[in-house]
Amino acid sequence: MFLNIIGQMFGFIGSLCLLLFGMNMLSDGIQKGAGSNLQKMLGKITGNRFAAVLTGIGVTAVIQSSGATTVMVVSFVNAEILTLTQAIGVIFGANIGTTVTAWIVSFFGFSFSISAAAIPLFGLGFILKYFKQFKIHNFADCFMGFALLFMGLGLLKDTLSLSPSSVAFLQKFDSIGIAGILLGVFIGAFVTALIHSSSAMTAIVLTMAANGSLSWELSAAIVLGSNIGSTIDAVMSSFGASVNARRTALVHVGFNVAGTLIALLVFKPFLALVDLIVPGIPSQNITTHIAMLHTIFNLCATLIFIPFVDQIASLAKKIIKDNRTEENEHYKLPAILPYSHVSADLYSFQIQKEITKMSIKVMEMFDCITNTLTNEKNIEEENKTVNAIENYVDEMNIAITGFLQKCSRLPTANSTDRNNFARLIQITDNLENLSDECSSIMHTIRKFFSAYDDSDKDIKPKRTKEISDYLEMVRIFYEQICIYLSTGISSEERLNAEIIEQKIDDKKKTLRRLSRKRIENGSDVKIELNYIDLVRKIEKAGDCAFSIVQVS
Repeated sequence: MFLNIIGQMFGFIGSLCLLLFGMNMLSDGIQKGAGSNLQKMLGKITGNRFAAVLTGIGVTAVIQSSGATTVMVVSFVNAEILTLTQAIGVIFGANIGTTVTAWIVSFFGFSFSISAAAIPLFGLGFILKYFKQFKIHNFADCFMGFALLFMGLGLLKDTLSLSPSSVAFLQKFDSIGIAGILLGVFIGAFVTALIHSSSAMTAIVLTMAANGSLSWELSAAIVLGSNIGSTIDAVMSSFGASVNARRTALVHVGFNVAGTLIALLVFKPFLALVDLIVPGIPSQNITTHIAMLHTIFNLCATLIFIPFVDQIASLAKKIIKDNRTEENEHYKLPAILPYSHVSADLYSFQIQKEITKMSIKVMEMFDCITNTLTNEKNIEEENKTVNAIENYVDEMNIAITGFLQKCSRLPTANSTDRNNFARLIQITDNLENLSDECSSIMHTIRKFFSAYDDSDKDIKPKRTKEISDYLEMVRIFYEQICIYLSTGISSEERLNAEIIEQKIDDKKKTLRRLSRKRIENGSDVKIELNYIDLVRKIEKAGDCAFSIVQVS
């Protein structure tokens, strides 16, 4: 008897793991095949709350994971691609979209057997993986995931075919009234949070209900609880994120908890409504009843709360207040940590935002150098600022590079994603190199100014003007490159950048030649050598800027 219980327990765990693995592979396969299209769809949402809801429904229905959708939403809010109000609409839609899984499992898993088709479907997916010259190979995991999902569901049905005596304790839940319902909600929330999948929890409930192990009322309670447990992914993804990203996670938790509480307040009438919509009594087609309940619950919750999106956003802002503390001197990467159930392409959106911030920091260094050349009195203060920014950019480089390396190792990353991550790493490294050159230029300017004495009053402004004009040439070039980082670069713009880079090189040769002539004519050697060194370093900064163009 004991061995049978242990065997059945391990059988349940194994079949559940196979079901979860199939769901994850299905979601990963769809996201690999879709590439950045899903993220672009989310990123182009307008302020229309209904469009946001429809987008959330569509994306979640396609990738079969409300958790993945909410992580995307939190990530986009964190990267300031979506506003809090837009994100709320998508989250409402995601809760409706996730009910598609219940209908798929209810229809395919219980209306007829597809066990015979599962293995050929898996084989088809495996073969497609070798056709890498065609884009369809990215959908290979989708076919294999479908096969594993239903193989896992079939095994789950077998392992959960329990005798009435072994599940007698579940029948007692109905006899203790509201306490039993609340306990069912707790079980649904806890198990869903544990396995990180409300879809898998729903599949378990559907299976046990179909086998007669769960009553209609207890099944409904567990499904309602799974909506609360499904918020775990959004909560975890918000750790270390921006204030608005944390607010988004809070709204997701609040919406699902509030919706569940409302459903519990009208629990009996709510079940009666589902019974009215679905033909037949629950015992005859309980899986259809459960799938309908899941859909009606999320649809009604959305209809109740959607008129109050602005008020919900305002309340979230009051609960999680803006952090008005001054910027820390050390960099902290706000990007969401890699989550294996979300398309790897998602993370490039967050990192591109951070790279833009990094490019702005380097521009601040250029501004400090320019200010020094126009006002020598501020040289020590500007030098201190440049050194602080240079250390900050170094920290950004380490954090961003490490994050991108993690992203490239995600199971959802395809060859295009990995190439993009490698490109972003190169851009980050080139920006860090440029910051080093700016710091070096500042150091050389101090030496350049200190080499002059009172007898050089007429010479100093002229030399400084030449250096300032040359630096401005490089600064404007870099400013244009920063625009390319945000908007992309065309072939014509790339060619134009090559022309400017050549002009910077030619200018260096001209300035060095003039300096050598001045040395030959008796000019102070120390001053001219510092001048030549400064020209060389400014030209090198131009090379670093151009290297960003080459990998963009």
